[in-house]
Amino acid sequence: MTTTTATPHVYPNVLSPLHATLLCGQVPLFLGALMADIAYYRSYQIQWSNFASWLIAGALVFAGLAMLFALVGLFRRRNPRPLTYFLLLLVTWVLGFINALEHAKDAWAVMPMGLALSVIVTLLAIAATWVGMAQPRTGDAR
Repeated sequence: MTTTTATPHVYPNVLSPLHATLLCGQVPLFLGALMADIAYYRSYQIQWSNFASWLIAGALVFAGLAMLFALVGLFRRRNPRPLTYFLLLLVTWVLGFINALEHAKDAWAVMPMGLALSVIVTLLAIAATWVGMAQPRTGDAR
């Protein structure tokens, strides 16, 4: 008598829970910095610029750690999607760092470049999260 056991389906492109948390955690931080920049642009209350600086710093920590996970994933897989994902995270982090340097200036000197960089970095973070969390479709079409 022979018994067969079904082997569990392995999902090679599924992110670990820590990686997914770091990746998704950057989006609300960059988005919060964008909203703080918009509030500063409309009110010129200097504290909004300070809030944006701290939110950007936190987002850079999350994005940097997610980028480390993506770098490891780049060497483990052979398909081209991890390269796109890693490059999106790298560009997001570099422009986020430039945005942090822009926000380190005097509060009156932050606008309008700080706001423009916040918009670009937020969109890049959303795109990186979208690409990182997207799973390739497998199976037959119905």
